[in-house]
Amino acid sequence: MKSNRFCLACGNAFVPLLHVPRQRYCSSKACQRARRRDWQRNRLRIDSDYRDNQARAQAKWRAGHSSYWREYRVAHPAYHERDRSMQRSRNARRRLRPIARMDVMRLTGPLGSGFYVLTHAHDAGAAKMDAWTVHIAVLSAPTAPPW
Repeated sequence: MKSNRFCLACGNAFVPLLHVPRQRYCSSKACQRARRRDWQRNRLRIDSDYRDNQARAQAKWRAGHSSYWREYRVAHPAYHERDRSMQRSRNARRRLRPIARMDVMRLTGPLGSGFYVLTHAHDAGAAKMDAWTVHIAVLSAPTAPPW
């Protein structure tokens, strides 16, 4: 006699297939999609080779379809407006923090000679394309404070 199980996706009872003894999802399309999604999420988490392969495949697809999102936004103006509205609300919540400043240096010592990107201080709240590249040359080594 076959025993019923409960599907991990929908929670409904089902009878597992004879050739799939450890079946945990029923055979509905939605639950099978959930099974594949769960499998992929787990595989991405535990398998670095799979993760690297997926990243390469996605990069290759993006390189071949570089205008995809631009065309999508033109074809779906409601999506575009919703995205802009959500970005405005995110910006309002982050008003005191910079938005896209992954390249900000956290100095652990004195500033050394080299090339730096310079922006106006009041523009620090958002990513800017109109920054200057400057060369800073340190003329003397920092001295220790007298105390």
